[in-house]
Amino acid sequence: MKNVRQNKMEVMPAGKLLLSMGIPMIISMVLQAVYNIVDSAFVSNMETGGEDALNALTLAFPFQILMVAVGIGTGVGANVLTAKSLGMKDHERAGKAAGNAVFLAFVIYIALLIFGITGADAYIHSQTSNTEIAEMGTDYLRICCIFSFGMSFFAVYEKLLQSAGHSICSTIAQIIGALTNIILDPIFIYGWLGLPAMGVKGAAYATVIGQIFSFGTALIFHLKINTEIQNKIRYLIPSLNIIKDIYKIGLPAIVSQALISVMTYGLNLIYGNISETMVTAYGLYYKIQQFLLFAAFGMRDAIMPVTAFSFGMGDKERIRNCVKYGHIYTSSIMIAGLVAIEILAVPFSDIFGLSGETQELFISAMKIISISFIFAGVNIAFQGIFQAMGGGMESLIISICRQVIFIFPFALIFAGTAKSDSAMTWISWITFPIAETITAVIAVLLFRRIWHKKEFSQ
Repeated sequence: MKNVRQNKMEVMPAGKLLLSMGIPMIISMVLQAVYNIVDSAFVSNMETGGEDALNALTLAFPFQILMVAVGIGTGVGANVLTAKSLGMKDHERAGKAAGNAVFLAFVIYIALLIFGITGADAYIHSQTSNTEIAEMGTDYLRICCIFSFGMSFFAVYEKLLQSAGHSICSTIAQIIGALTNIILDPIFIYGWLGLPAMGVKGAAYATVIGQIFSFGTALIFHLKINTEIQNKIRYLIPSLNIIKDIYKIGLPAIVSQALISVMTYGLNLIYGNISETMVTAYGLYYKIQQFLLFAAFGMRDAIMPVTAFSFGMGDKERIRNCVKYGHIYTSSIMIAGLVAIEILAVPFSDIFGLSGETQELFISAMKIISISFIFAGVNIAFQGIFQAMGGGMESLIISICRQVIFIFPFALIFAGTAKSDSAMTWISWITFPIAETITAVIAVLLFRRIWHKKEFSQ
């Protein structure tokens, strides 16, 4: 059985292998978005204070993204390093990469625990002067941080399962956690089954319990099924060289995800200067958009280990096929998402009980920002390709371009127009298609450089 699993990574056609690994990863990543969107759906329909609660979750959202970014980025680094080591038949190094990743997950949890206790309140208050919204946002974020060990450890074990080709196992673990969250949300938020109604606190408890269930399931799979990776106590001892190699690969992924946090936090401040409804509309749109972005990230996460494994084998033609099919699949996901969002903009606004100005802003965001998906798929695929080929800096450049450099200047310009003329509020959303288009041009140029640098053009 061991050789059969290794042969799948070695000999299955790249296009077919990307699909077989990518589909479970896509499902897994999409289910990560469930945690935020499900909480939002339930709290927005509370009998009182639903829109304020939705705004509170929007303010907590950037830091939640940062939490996930650090966990997933560490997992991505371990994923690629482990997959490459397995491709080279170096099981000792693969085991060390896995053990050090588990150690890093513990360090991440301790840091989040400290922040939850000491920093959550100040963070939320930096974005709003509304006392009620700030209190709900602080309660939600503090619980998510204090009990974040499920998220931290699952992020690592999920990627270790994927690195050896067991992506279906990581998907099952993710499904169990997501279903747990969905079941517990109404029970805790509304006070079903004789429990007291906890509101946003209930949403937070449902989230962390779901994450803990995912972690427990992934750990069992790793110990029982992930036999390609050796589990030894001595591998948990931190190795500076291994940690350096993990973050050489994973840091661009962390920065890429963390920049989403920076972007949403900055846009909360910019849009908050226009109106609170603008912040609510954008925050809700972004959580829906996450389903598609995370689906593309799932394919990107399939591109990385498959390409890295091929890199370890030294198979240039296989790497070419990974690049080609990776782009085809990722772009197809985003274009399909564009069509779906354009069609479902109004029905989604009804699901979340939106009305008036908030509903209008939300619908315009759905219809305008989604145009950026045409080029977002290209950029996301390139990020995975660059990381797998050792182009961490190139991947980082793409992240910074699409989430900072070409976002904030245009957002500030268009926000000024929207503030001076309320009829032009929709123009703020044009920022995103512009940023993705310019970044796609830069990504193509960077790819040509790294491809020739690695001497794969022959």
